[in-house]
Amino acid sequence: MNISIASADDVLIYLVDSDDGYSGPTVEDNIAAMDTDKNGFADVTEVRAFLALKNGSEYEKEILDRWQLRSQGKSCTLPPDDKLFNQTNAIN
Repeated sequence: MNISIASADDVLIYLVDSDDGYSGPTVEDNIAAMDTDKNGFADVTEVRAFLALKNGSEYEKEILDRWQLRSQGKSCTLPPDDKLFNQTNAIN
């Protein structure tokens, strides 16, 4: 489903069946589509690729950049405070 420019009514008609029930993809369908390595969950990289495919590569770029950095353990830009670290470990 690639909807770039559509009115809400057009999308609604596409996603609703004859009994006015939702017929679009479920959350499970979307997660399964994101899980490209088929390991049972969608990691940050897979979610980002899915969203870029659906919405373009600039979709929520700032948020997804931060999320991806955090998932890689690179969110903290300051080095650890050795004095605090050593005092904390000395107590143990």
